[in-house]
Amino acid sequence: MSQPTPGGSRAIWTLVITGVAGFMAALDNLVVTTALPSIREELGGALEDLEWTVNAYTLTFAVLLMFGAALGDRYGRRRLFLAGLAIFTGASAAAALSPGIDALIAARAVQGVGAAIMMPLTLTLLTAAVPAERRGAALGVFGALTGLAVASGPLVGGTLTEHLSWQWIFWLNVPIGLALLPLARLRLQESSAPNARLDIPGTLLVSTGLFGIVYALVTANADGWTSFPVLLGLTVGGALLIAFVVHGLRHPHAMLPMRLFRNRGFAGINGAGLLMFLGMFGSIFLLSQFLQGVLGYTPTQAGLRMLPWTAMPLLVAPIAGVLTDRMGGRPVVVAGLTLQALGLGLFALVIEPDMSYAVQLPALVVSGVGMGLYFAPAASLVMSSVRPAEQGIASGTNNALREVGGALGVAVLGAVFAARGGYRTPDTFTDGTVPALWIGAGLVALGALTALLIPGRGAQRVSIVKEAKDETDEREPAAV
Repeated sequence: MSQPTPGGSRAIWTLVITGVAGFMAALDNLVVTTALPSIREELGGALEDLEWTVNAYTLTFAVLLMFGAALGDRYGRRRLFLAGLAIFTGASAAAALSPGIDALIAARAVQGVGAAIMMPLTLTLLTAAVPAERRGAALGVFGALTGLAVASGPLVGGTLTEHLSWQWIFWLNVPIGLALLPLARLRLQESSAPNARLDIPGTLLVSTGLFGIVYALVTANADGWTSFPVLLGLTVGGALLIAFVVHGLRHPHAMLPMRLFRNRGFAGINGAGLLMFLGMFGSIFLLSQFLQGVLGYTPTQAGLRMLPWTAMPLLVAPIAGVLTDRMGGRPVVVAGLTLQALGLGLFALVIEPDMSYAVQLPALVVSGVGMGLYFAPAASLVMSSVRPAEQGIASGTNNALREVGGALGVAVLGAVFAARGGYRTPDTFTDGTVPALWIGAGLVALGALTALLIPGRGAQRVSIVKEAKDETDEREPAAV
């Protein structure tokens, strides 16, 4: 295995290149939300088409993320990073040039493939390039850039859509990607892990299974919940996901080793993250359209008005970090998810077709504080729940499950919205949004309860030591 030698100049260049690439990939999660009304007006399409405009990206991103990391380990991290960046950049141009909604959805799916290859390798390349004594600061800057991308997504999308056109949310990636490609080729150092195993059966099982379930949820209201395609998607998708779990239990080199979930901390924080993104992504998908289609805000105004929710983590994260150091991560995560659920519930209580921004503001602020309290300790809880040798797969698992939660959230809450309301009038839009928000709040609240599984700091350390000893004991008879 070749390893790069950490150095000052190389470390700075690596942080710049990977940070900007990570910013682009994270930005495209939510940048499209405030552009959806404009996309619908120009390209047409029903609710399910708008859902696929979001989900085509998040779903391919999620299910291929760990496979992309394994490809980089085996064939060269810089080489695959360049390939992922090139795919992402080209797909962004294709999205901007899309003549119809189907072409846009296809381009978004290819964008997700590029992001899935590129994104997991950013952290691997950065960790290898930065000396250990400065690694925490570098990872902190990288995390801040990613958080800024998520926070600014609705505002960037709204501003570009209003003052230029919705196509510019995708054109924005093209010059940045083209500038990064030669820099990455010249400034990043190659490394690999030649013995890395590729879990192609696991990738096919989880990809096909998740696609089947999301497809069924997105098309259920149009085709009918008892229609053959919907029942087939739910049945086959569910069976394939069960097969993926069995594969993870039995296969020694599975992309997602199910033995990791024996650890209460790992299971708790990942379950909480999945449920949090289920509720949050689906709610932002609907509320960004509500602010424009019902309340009449421009795309820029809608993005600005969502900042108390989406940008609050940037202000709350330092406080959450201090609280985590003093109290441990579990109470901070539980408090954050509880506040996020409370904020969504408040919005569901007050939402009306003619509501003022002053009425919206408390729900947005409470949701934003809750999001900030969750994000700050989540990564450290994931990493501290496993041994150092497993931190790469643990990080990939956490990111993948959050993206899966986002895709399912848009599909589930979109199905509730379509069943109880629709786009016909402001009143029907509100009628569909209210129950969807209540379900989103309930899912996040369930995430708070799930986070209670996370043990305290002392118990977590004991659990990791015990797990390491158990695994050693399991291997000893085989060695004999």
